[in-house]
Amino acid sequence: MAASKFELPARGKISPVELQKKLPKNADALVVSVFRTQDSANENGIEILDTDWLSGGQLREVVEGLQTVKATGKANEITRLPAPKKLGVDVVIAVGLGAQDKLDDEVLRRAAGTVSRAVKDLNSVAVALSGDRDRLAAIVEGLILGGYAYPGIRGSKDEGATQPDEKKNHADKDPAEFTVLGDPKKDSDVFRLAQVGAESVCLARDFVNVPSSHKFPESYAEFIRGFAEDAGLKVEILDEKQLEKDGFGGILAVGQGSVRPPRLVRLHHSPRKAKKKVALVGKGITFDTGGISLKPGAGMGEMIMDMGGSAAVVAATVAAAKLGLNVELTTTVPLAENMPSGNAIRPGDVITHYGGITSEILNTDAEGRIVLADAIARASEDKPDYLVETATLTGHQMLALGKKTYGVMGSDELRDRIAELGRRVGEKAWAMALLEEHEEAIKTPAADIRNISEDRWGGMQFAGTYLSQFVGEGIEWAHLDIAGPAWAASASGYTAQRATGVPVRTLVAWLDEIAS
Repeated sequence: MAASKFELPARGKISPVELQKKLPKNADALVVSVFRTQDSANENGIEILDTDWLSGGQLREVVEGLQTVKATGKANEITRLPAPKKLGVDVVIAVGLGAQDKLDDEVLRRAAGTVSRAVKDLNSVAVALSGDRDRLAAIVEGLILGGYAYPGIRGSKDEGATQPDEKKNHADKDPAEFTVLGDPKKDSDVFRLAQVGAESVCLARDFVNVPSSHKFPESYAEFIRGFAEDAGLKVEILDEKQLEKDGFGGILAVGQGSVRPPRLVRLHHSPRKAKKKVALVGKGITFDTGGISLKPGAGMGEMIMDMGGSAAVVAATVAAAKLGLNVELTTTVPLAENMPSGNAIRPGDVITHYGGITSEILNTDAEGRIVLADAIARASEDKPDYLVETATLTGHQMLALGKKTYGVMGSDELRDRIAELGRRVGEKAWAMALLEEHEEAIKTPAADIRNISEDRWGGMQFAGTYLSQFVGEGIEWAHLDIAGPAWAASASGYTAQRATGVPVRTLVAWLDEIAS
């Protein structure tokens, strides 16, 4: 990484994954698929995927073993068996995929993620979950994402790292190395896209998981700089003096209550023959107390994740650079800490955004849209073909769609396509219409617009309407509200506990599509 004053205090551990045609000689285990069947002739209703690496007598021996332990083949069920002697590994691990006619990428992705967490006691694991080239990406993503483990920031009392291997704490052990069995000559492009995309999700998770004691606008900007420059991106960072000089009134207003001044970071990926010009924008509130409109204390500690949108767009941009995607990409992330103090903005204040639009601030806890407004206005000056912005923006998103499905608003065609891609890659998304009544509700006699509605109905869409005021004319745009999906209370499938990295894979899939 490029030398910098600030570096990430901890990195999540992820499994190395490689693609090979043959079963490696040093593998401890082979992972295979088990389906649940309705065949009455099959005692326990299971069927194993017949592969080049497990067939004939070996296949029958494993089936008999699974029947003995009453494996069912239900989704994500893990069963370990001694391996047939001729196989060359110690253990066969069977993972359930459910009914074969229900198999899709998401089933495989979740199964691979479950496997990744279940084999942390092993060193080398071969994986033969599917012989279908079209399923390879889902397997690779699941293995990398499911095994992600953030270690936290540990002091000197944690001596696990200095202990012999057999005495190490479980969390100190390096994760298993995976070999996915396939054809490197035919599948290297698919493998590479999945690998880089999943590793970029883990980078976003690392950013979000850092506590705000270590992650504030200045330090976070330097975290970004290091990873961006390593990927070959050009980096521009504006400090509070430059923000004031250039008129970024929204970012300055939100950040003025904190002793830690705000920043604006811009990343540039500029291939020579780019077919399209794209702007990404992400909310970067490094901690959100609500400001003068103070949040309740319960659960406030989770507000370290209120910069999840910025983490996602930065990680997607790093992925685009590593993959060499043929799209001109500029990413803009406003960074601020929203704190109450004698210098904080107040309800009733009027501020002037970058570009000249004025806002009446009726609630200082609706701060994300205030900083995003400046960033969107600046990104629009570059005249991109598309502008996509993502943010942990509103509690109303969870009221409307729950904690696992994010809302997509904006230009009809782009909105619908991103929502479709999100569902395809397993990051649940749903297109939401902006509401006509908000065009009137956003008006105020005190300024050009107000930052919250006078009632509580359709709050997610009101925020989208607010942001739409700053999008340049003729630009296709989309707003992704990820307030719920950006954070998970517990791990499941390939989703890690705490930061999830949503919607990095959606963005990478979309950038890859428009670059093709």
